[in-house]
Amino acid sequence: MTNTDHTLLAEPVSLPEVPDAAIAMIDAEGIVVGWTHAAQQLVGYAAGEVVGRSAAHVLPPPEDARRALVFAEQCRERGGWSGTVAIRHRDGHTLTMTLRVSLLRGQGDDTRWLASVTDIGSLSSGATGGPVRESLLARAPIGIVVYDAQLRCVWVNDAMERHDGVPRHRRFGRGLKDSLPAVEAEALKVVMRQVLQSGTTTVHEYRAWPPADRPREHAFSASFFCLQGADGTPQGVCSMTVDVTGNKRARERLAILSEAGTHIGSTLDVMQTAQELAELTVPLLADHAVVDLVESVPFGLEPAARIGTTSGSRPVLRRAGVASVDQGVLEMPAVREEVIHVPPTSSFAAVLRRGRSHLEPVLDTHAGPWVDHDPTRAQKVRDSGVHSLMVVPIRARRCVLGLALFGRSTEQKPFQEDDLLLAEELVTRAALCLDNALQYARERTAALALQRDLLPHRVQGGAAVEVASRYVPADMDHGVGGDWFDVIELSGARVALVVGDVVGHGINAAATMGRLRTAVRTLADLDLPPDELLAHLDDTVRRLNDEDADDSDQVPAVVGATCLYAVYDPVSRRCTLARAGHPPPLVVDAQGGVTVPDLPAGAPLGLGLGLVPFESVELELPEGSVLALYSDGLVESRGEDIDVGLRRVGAALAQPGAALEDLCSRAMETLSAQAPADDVTLLLARTRALPPAQVASWDLPNEVVTVPTARRLATRQLREWGLEPLVTAVESLVSELVTNAIRHGDGPIRLRLIQHRVLTCEVSDTNTGRPRSRHPGDLDEHGRGLHLVGRLSRRCGFRSVADGKVVWAEQDLPSPTGAR
Repeated sequence: MTNTDHTLLAEPVSLPEVPDAAIAMIDAEGIVVGWTHAAQQLVGYAAGEVVGRSAAHVLPPPEDARRALVFAEQCRERGGWSGTVAIRHRDGHTLTMTLRVSLLRGQGDDTRWLASVTDIGSLSSGATGGPVRESLLARAPIGIVVYDAQLRCVWVNDAMERHDGVPRHRRFGRGLKDSLPAVEAEALKVVMRQVLQSGTTTVHEYRAWPPADRPREHAFSASFFCLQGADGTPQGVCSMTVDVTGNKRARERLAILSEAGTHIGSTLDVMQTAQELAELTVPLLADHAVVDLVESVPFGLEPAARIGTTSGSRPVLRRAGVASVDQGVLEMPAVREEVIHVPPTSSFAAVLRRGRSHLEPVLDTHAGPWVDHDPTRAQKVRDSGVHSLMVVPIRARRCVLGLALFGRSTEQKPFQEDDLLLAEELVTRAALCLDNALQYARERTAALALQRDLLPHRVQGGAAVEVASRYVPADMDHGVGGDWFDVIELSGARVALVVGDVVGHGINAAATMGRLRTAVRTLADLDLPPDELLAHLDDTVRRLNDEDADDSDQVPAVVGATCLYAVYDPVSRRCTLARAGHPPPLVVDAQGGVTVPDLPAGAPLGLGLGLVPFESVELELPEGSVLALYSDGLVESRGEDIDVGLRRVGAALAQPGAALEDLCSRAMETLSAQAPADDVTLLLARTRALPPAQVASWDLPNEVVTVPTARRLATRQLREWGLEPLVTAVESLVSELVTNAIRHGDGPIRLRLIQHRVLTCEVSDTNTGRPRSRHPGDLDEHGRGLHLVGRLSRRCGFRSVADGKVVWAEQDLPSPTGAR
């Protein structure tokens, strides 16, 4: 926009409310010579009833003629009068009005008066008027011009010259084209003709540079009224102009701040927030904007130094946001995400240290303090044409998180104090968003660290399964969740596979996940069937809820979780599964066929629906089958049915012979491009089968003579396997285990040896009682059996089965050198 004396807006501005001031034009003798439609609406008199008559018909004069003459003389001396008066309505009642009498001058010494009245009573209803009405009430300067029916100036007041600098004698008898550029004059003529034709009031806004404040652009609001004669025909147009620069700037300021509320801080990413701040301010406030954050902030860490302190080290920033009306200016020495070393003695470092903004209305690019430490940057600034600069620190909780720099080059007007105030408000809003992001990042980092520490760092399936896994935490908006998975090696070459999900997000969910994972591992050591294990786990979750409810210092947070627990036996190639409200597994056979086993859903953990509300299902899995356990984040998404998600993941896994790691990657690629709203966990297990040659079992009678027979059978099998170094220890283990089975049971006995990663010796009997290890005295004849088993084995224990129990003990296999 060029800096001319008058510059109209491209289009008329429609204000929400039309000024309702009643206008009457009065000659030097006090006769009404012009009337408006608004005046008729306000006091009830039509133009024919007022024009040509004394103004006293409507405006009550003072009590005597002498006082009336004094009042008129005061108006002439002061150029007008304003105050509160009583106006007589046509129906006889009196209205309390604000009256403003303005002196108009014509050619020669002719004068007239323009009386403007505004109803005070209407203000109590909460209504607000336009700029002219506000100026009438505030007695602010109003420029008035009266045009005849041919739109030639015939009357004007002194305030109008102060608005636009056009002398009075240059206006009379002339149209708008003599005081405005042709285009703007023609636009206003169109508006004024419409006012003459319709008789309604119209508002138009334009910008100008008044003589008293030439460097600064002002905004003016002009209201146009149609003046009617005695017969009601239009006689001319009265324009009343007020300076609304302050109001306009306030509106623009509010508009920018409103934009900031919706555009800054849309995410919890500090780099994105910094970029949003830069983009918002260009071109609304500046031609160029740069946001630099302290080096630690993008990594979720607060700056070590506080405002007013010195760390002794050289400040290091990272460019986080850039925006410009000229993309070429962005090719600065430091681009986005690049590290910037700030000289400790530079003015930038001073702003960082003190935490106070700096305004440089006229930037000296040759010897100024902002470029004297970096010749390359100085040349870039000179080439960009930046002539005015603002540097605002980004402060939060007595820390400076970075700097926001704003420059002007295309806009010739330099920054002023009100621009700095606006910039500081915008930066303050961005600082709040950055601080929220930092606090969230700290909590999320802690939750991620806790979660990753609690999850298994390395999973192994032993001789039973080959495993691979994936875990993707939730996105920045939803935070870390409570997903977990585990692979637990059990006795007899078996393995337990677990996937669970704690309701909620954040560090509390991660901590609860750790407690439940520990509980599952503890219960797995008891070798419980899946349904019984989930029942015990459900009881654990309910106890956690009860403990939280007993804590009077905090609001109890109900813990809820889902879990799927499976046990696979590579000897029988059978898998037993149970679930507590968790999504069902997928089974992929060696040919790529995908099935969803019919597995009862069970209730989520923590609801306490009965002692054993879960049901186990046993499946036969041929060798090479892939069992897929996952959390709901993999198959559930907004707007998509879970069956669609299951088919999508199943199609990704239906790749016969593919490596498990590749299958994990393919399954994760089925997720949408957006970050997941919930944690995504996937555990794949490809089943193995132990060859029959690695398993030996014998059914033995429940007789004392069975003990030496069992020792001989075990010794012979160990020699066939080439495990002679284990003979002595295994003979002792077999003797003790078989003897205990005979002493405490009355049914048949089974002895089984399994050679896998270790050697497992198992003895089954029909007694369901739990074996207990004792510490016998020196003279006791019995009670040393299990104690001896524990001393001879690397690990031992028992598990319940449908028809009794199995007591087992493990031995490490000898190294190849030891075997030879």
